[in-house]
Amino acid sequence: MFVRLSIAVAALSLLNCAALAQGAKPTDPQIAHIAYTAGVIDINAAKQAEEKASNKEIKAFAKDMARDHEAVNKQALDLVKKLKVTPEDNDTSKALSKQAADKLAELGKLKGAAYDKAYIDNEVAYHKAVNTALETQLIPSASNPELKSLLQTGLKIFQGHQQHAEHVAAGLK
Repeated sequence: MFVRLSIAVAALSLLNCAALAQGAKPTDPQIAHIAYTAGVIDINAAKQAEEKASNKEIKAFAKDMARDHEAVNKQALDLVKKLKVTPEDNDTSKALSKQAADKLAELGKLKGAAYDKAYIDNEVAYHKAVNTALETQLIPSASNPELKSLLQTGLKIFQGHQQHAEHVAAGLK
């Protein structure tokens, strides 16, 4: 429980603090980079889970996460090319990447049921944090209607991921 809460709080505070530190809402190129980075983080976690998980439901969930996040990231790349926008690396995306690398290393040390539980608990917390950031920061800050629409579509997908992760987690208890 503490791990889930700490991950969610850390991810939210990273998103909120970076925007506040800049003294303004994130720009569309920064939002694009943050959203893409969040997708890559979950793809990497899913690929690790596909290899390390011992529970077939966890493996199936991970496969779904990799597929869905790769599809959304492809749409995001197609959109930024169409709009001729270069995603802009920023403090938020850098902090998220660092935190994710640390979490993958931590998860990588676990095996069996301990790995399965830690992975799915992290997925619940991560999707809660990303969904909150999309709702409260990224979508409201997006200026371009097509970017805003893609983020809103992503939010619906990721809310489904959160519910799926919660269901899988409840089955492990």
